[in-house]
Amino acid sequence: MFDIIRYTSEKVQEWNAFVATSKNGTFLFNRGYMDYHSHRFEDCSLMFYRDGSLFAVMPANAEGETWCSHRGLTYGGVVMQESATAEKIQQLFRELNEYLRRAGFGRVVYKTVPHIFHRIPAEEDWYSLFSICQARLVDRSLSSAIDLQRPLRWNRDRKYGVNKAFANGVLVGESDNWAGFWEVLTTNLKNKYGARPVHTLEEIELLHSRFPENIRLFVAEKDGVILGGTVIYLTDTVVHSQYISASAEGKRLRVIDLLFDYLLHDRQWQARYFDFGTSNEDDGRVLVEPLIYQKEGFGGRGVCYDWYEWSL
Repeated sequence: MFDIIRYTSEKVQEWNAFVATSKNGTFLFNRGYMDYHSHRFEDCSLMFYRDGSLFAVMPANAEGETWCSHRGLTYGGVVMQESATAEKIQQLFRELNEYLRRAGFGRVVYKTVPHIFHRIPAEEDWYSLFSICQARLVDRSLSSAIDLQRPLRWNRDRKYGVNKAFANGVLVGESDNWAGFWEVLTTNLKNKYGARPVHTLEEIELLHSRFPENIRLFVAEKDGVILGGTVIYLTDTVVHSQYISASAEGKRLRVIDLLFDYLLHDRQWQARYFDFGTSNEDDGRVLVEPLIYQKEGFGGRGVCYDWYEWSL
């Protein structure tokens, strides 16, 4: 039996300490990250105790009668201690469903943590989605990742881009000029997609100040002007490229190719995987081919980011 309680700010230290030692948690589940946009969501995160000890946590929010893996996070689900076994996680889901029914919820939307972010194998919840919840897959987005222990060859087009950018005097490296890159990113998204970054400049600077070792900026520039860049989210197992963008001049000079040549060949990472992020629209049903072509040209191959749902 589990004691299930709703998270409150009084539990912040216990929550964060648990996430840091879990087998599938990352700094995105730290409350310092989750709560930067707490005003946008009705937090309904849960904590699961077994024999008086914290066994698991679930970042979540409520949307009417729907209980969701936290909408403000790229991935989610149950964050487990290392001792979590299949039988215990099955029991956890049985009791979770009963708890949510009693609380008046009628539907669950659940995100899994992609396997590349697991410190040790941690797919017991995936099995319980099938065996206990009879969950339905509703969103599968395809990311592109490189196993840094077994990298693939780059295609010829990417190598050509590296040489072109280098020949034109483009310089790459880590930067603190968040405002400069955000101008490039915002302009590019607006012109190409009519969209804007998920994070405002103020939000990403706040998050960087809270997690300076985990959230870092790398740029390509010429004559002191930023032409492109990417934000890196660094976890124990994954170097994740959160944003990739270049100005019109940066695209002409192929600065992104040179930037990733630096990140993948010159930087030394302790993590095993480099993840370029997803390349989809319409809940994963549409593959954006030019976007994934670029990532696969660097040697990236498929990793799925899944969402499930079930009725209570």
